[in-house]
Amino acid sequence: MTVSKSSLGSIPTCYATVSIGTPNTPLDQKLKAIAGAGFQGIELGFPDLLSFASKNYDKDVDAQDFDTLCEAGRKVGIMCEEANLKIVMLQPFSNFEGWPEGSEGREDAFRRAKGWIRIMQAVGTDMLQVGSTDSPHTVSSLSHLASDLQRLCDLLALHKFRLAYENWCWATHAPDWKDVWAIVQEVDRDNIGLCLDTFQTAGGEWADPTTASGLIEQLEGGKEALEKQFRGSLEALGKTVPKEKIYILQISDAYKPSSPLDAAADEQGLRPRGRWSSGLRPVPFDGGYLPVVEVAKAVLETGFRGWFSMEVFDGGPDGQDHEWKDMGAYAKKAMRSHERLLEEAAD
Repeated sequence: MTVSKSSLGSIPTCYATVSIGTPNTPLDQKLKAIAGAGFQGIELGFPDLLSFASKNYDKDVDAQDFDTLCEAGRKVGIMCEEANLKIVMLQPFSNFEGWPEGSEGREDAFRRAKGWIRIMQAVGTDMLQVGSTDSPHTVSSLSHLASDLQRLCDLLALHKFRLAYENWCWATHAPDWKDVWAIVQEVDRDNIGLCLDTFQTAGGEWADPTTASGLIEQLEGGKEALEKQFRGSLEALGKTVPKEKIYILQISDAYKPSSPLDAAADEQGLRPRGRWSSGLRPVPFDGGYLPVVEVAKAVLETGFRGWFSMEVFDGGPDGQDHEWKDMGAYAKKAMRSHERLLEEAAD
């Protein structure tokens, strides 16, 4: 499908609240910076809601104190209305699917799900982002994973809510877009679709933070074979996923690590791509090396013209914490990056 420049002008713009400032930065300042740069919506990050609630009620609010979080959420919803920002979705809901029947993990997953749905009602959003589980204690059965997500879809459907399922490139069972797409098809519910991400796709299928080159090196045939394989994956994405089954595209690039990351999981069990993701993800065209334009173009070739959302974790090339001296300027840089991305993705 041709990606005409004229068809891209109506794409709505979004910015994740976890991608600017820190969890301790006052949420109203984040919203002001995001709105001031011209973004139309936000992904409301749960850490920001938790921080806002704790400050607002002058106590350490527990992540499962859903009564307090809903009270705070209603205030956040009003703040966003006043800033003229739509809350596009609540994120990131993690480690939900795949827990064994009768396990504490499964009980906790569904308890959290019901609480997060209450928060969605309070803040006024209709979409929940679910990242593909990275817990090593879950089962890999497609039918089991799909069954859990069916149950979550049915809980969401009671409120006419949707589930945006994202492949996390360090996930246990579904690290690639093809994996989550297979699960979504198996779930077979009207209110589930994909949350695609330029980092998760390119960072999982093309790049590798554990190698000196920053690229996947295990393929016979080297870089030429890698490029051919990745190009084939993007062509398949553009031709096979219906546009109505893509709910949002998250945008970020990645810095090549200054030295290869350890291939083993860390003490918390986080795999190298997960560690890479947490602080080395700038906006496109600002020092990263991933083929972000190619991924965005593949998504656009499906006919998708929905939300483009900046979800970055920019600790600079060394991955250290950003000082965030000027959030407004950073948000404006992100908007310029968005505009350039659309320009370069057009035919």
